[in-house]
Amino acid sequence: MDGSVLECSLANDRATVLLGQDIAAALRNGDVLALRGDLGAGKTTLARGLIRALAADPDLEVPSPTYTLVQSYETRLAVQHFDLYRLSSVDELDELGFDEAGKNGVAIIEWPEKAGSHLPAGTIFITLEHEGDGRRAVLSGPEAALSRIARSFAARDFLDRTGNGDADRALFSGDASARSYETVTAAALPSRILMNSPRLVLGPPVRDGKPYAEIAHTAQTVAAFVAIARMLKKNGVTVPEIFERDLDAGFLLIENLGTGNFLDEAGLPVPERLTAAAELLAAMHVRDWPDEAEAAPGVVHRIPPFDRDAMMIEVELLLDWYVPEAFGRAAESAERNAFTQAWNRVFDRLEGKQYGFMHRDFQSPNIVWRGDRTGHYRLGIVDFQDGLIGPTAYDVASFALDARVTMTPELEKTAVEAYVAARQRTGGFDVDGFAEAYAIMAAQRNSKILGIFVRLYRRDGKPDYLRHLPRIRDYLRRVLVHSSLAELRALYEKSGFLEERVL
Repeated sequence: MDGSVLECSLANDRATVLLGQDIAAALRNGDVLALRGDLGAGKTTLARGLIRALAADPDLEVPSPTYTLVQSYETRLAVQHFDLYRLSSVDELDELGFDEAGKNGVAIIEWPEKAGSHLPAGTIFITLEHEGDGRRAVLSGPEAALSRIARSFAARDFLDRTGNGDADRALFSGDASARSYETVTAAALPSRILMNSPRLVLGPPVRDGKPYAEIAHTAQTVAAFVAIARMLKKNGVTVPEIFERDLDAGFLLIENLGTGNFLDEAGLPVPERLTAAAELLAAMHVRDWPDEAEAAPGVVHRIPPFDRDAMMIEVELLLDWYVPEAFGRAAESAERNAFTQAWNRVFDRLEGKQYGFMHRDFQSPNIVWRGDRTGHYRLGIVDFQDGLIGPTAYDVASFALDARVTMTPELEKTAVEAYVAARQRTGGFDVDGFAEAYAIMAAQRNSKILGIFVRLYRRDGKPDYLRHLPRIRDYLRRVLVHSSLAELRALYEKSGFLEERVL
């Protein structure tokens, strides 16, 4: 990469298709791609590779829009594919809806020179040139966009170094962080997962000279995933096998645990699966876990504590992001002081409660249901790199009050009672102490999520998270009825945090 240009050689049409996949993996809503080159340079081949990768369908019919001028596709990102070769006048662009190109998805434009000055600002140009028996691609445009694409090219280089350079890639999941996951398929090999986990950008200091991620103990490198995976696997928890790794660059090629959804086909919780997850957590919580694990010889990951500073800075996301969005104002100083004091008194009540390894995000997207297995092997676990040593009740609250699924009081009860029953079978379980820790951790987690989901909308351009906020407020209203949280509930009611608001 040379600041604002990327270049690569393409030996044949297959290489051009793979380039399309590599670019597709880096695209975001609002991107506009202008494909330049002579007739036969490979523009339509590249566009097909891009669109099929976005659709995760290598056989998708992608006709050239030479005569229709524009073709639309509903893929991971909505796509408008323009071919302006037969455009007779720029006045026709209005009829094509060209001025909206890329505003609600991505746009791919062949023969962009026909659009003249009507190309959107921030367009990414991809020029294809004949080079010997193959072609050369030159990408130019905004540095931030090219940086994303360069990262995807680095992922292809990783696959190439590990003997998977000709594999097909299809992005299937991103999460609330910069991590992303892709399926990688190659002839005669089972589907695998490419985990793209760049080193965490810590951001500016927010307290005592430390950035938020450091205070909240967010994993900074992919070594955390590898180390915790090894620790969990050694103790009988089903996690992905790690086939290839580049710890410095942040790439892993890991086992695909399958497509079994922890939810049913309608996206609803299944009581049998909730019970199985509760029993797995119970089995994990009776173990003594170390506070460090080895990712590779000489590379040790220390599993951080879920300490008071981490708990507090997480709940303060409610004040930092949710309050300005919901109330149109910044949180006031007196409001912050009352909030901090109330939460500190709540955290005092965690003294003496059970601490151990906590997954930190034990919920449906991170649990793979494997119905053809038995016992705990029916559950595969992913996305555990941010795990901490903290109150074990936190993980029970994570899945019994799943942030992305409506857990009715009845379903919550099913999950919690299954966990308690499993713990009681092992003896020495403090039911009342657990119930208090569960209420505290559920209140802490859902307060944090109110802030995080607004932050994902405002800072990261991910508005879909806002639709979950009514559910999160409902969860808070439920758990704040615990007697230990009476002061906190009064504060939340007085401040209007539990009121329904349309954001």
